This record gives sequence, structure tokens and C-alpha cells, in this order.
Amino acid sequence: MALEFQALAPEHDAALAALIRENLKAHDLALPGTVYFDAGLDHLSDFYSALPDRRAYFVLMDGDRLVGGIGLAEIGLFENCAELQKLYLHDSVKGRGLGYALIQRVEDAARTLGYRQIYLETHTNLAAAIHIYEKSGYVRIDKPDAVVHGTMNRFYIKAIGDGQ
Repeated sequence: MALEFQALAPEHDAALAALIRENLKAHDLALPGTVYFDAGLDHLSDFYSALPDRRAYFVLMDGDRLVGGIGLAEIGLFENCAELQKLYLHDSVKGRGLGYALIQRVEDAARTLGYRQIYLETHTNLAAAIHIYEKSGYVRIDKPDAVVHGTMNRFYIKAIGDGQ
């Protein structure tokens, strides 16, 4: 079956939360200070639909099965900046270049929403994700003072202004 992007909807919430938790457990990151314990993880569609002109989340569907997702939301750390959030893929679809496709999708959405930069937080345990981020043009920066997820230890930013 063909893979398809869809906007996050309430019917995706449970499968997305399970995918995120499975990935974090697999990388020894089911820890306080990660999204694993965020109160809203089981209802992410509420968060992303609350400000549709500043936030977006896309799920990757294989038929009726959720196999990936990525989001963005406003962040006040930098001017005209969104935060890339919750990029996760099911193990069954990893290694097929889909992480790059998800990043492209969220960067296009960020441009449409008027953002000029994208920031992200990750962890050294997520080596494959770090590889994808760096190959996609994200540049490592020092930890910003206002980091929410204290367990994250790698920080990146990318300019996405017009023509990039």
C-alpha cells in the first residue's frame, strides 16, 4: 500500500502516542524530562489544532496504520522560529528515507506559516535522527537557556527562509 501524509486528527492520537513511547523506550529515553512523560502526549491533536496558524503535525499512514509523524510549533527562543517536534517512525519503515520526507514536509509547512528558522532538541541516543538532521542542514548550537525537556542534550537550528 502507498504511504500517505495526513494532518493529525483525534483518531490518530492513541497510535501516535504509542509510536512515540515505543521509540523512546527502544533508545533508553523513557525518562522524566522527555516527551514520554508529557501530560498531553495522549491527546496531541488537541495541542496542534489549538493554533493552526502557528502549529502543524503530520502523520504518515500506511493504509490505516500510522507509521510516522512530525510536527512544528511556535517557539520564542529565536526570531520567526518554529520548533521541529516529535519526529518518529515505526521500525518497519525505517531506512527508506522517510525521515527526510517528513522533515521536508514540516519545513514546507513552516515556510507557509511564515517561519524563517526551525529549532530542534534531540539526544545523543538518537544517532540515526541526528544523522538525518545534520544531513538535512541543521547546525548544532549550544543549549538554549529555556530548554523545556531537560534530558535532551543536542540542539540544532536551520534557516528556512525563501529560496532555501
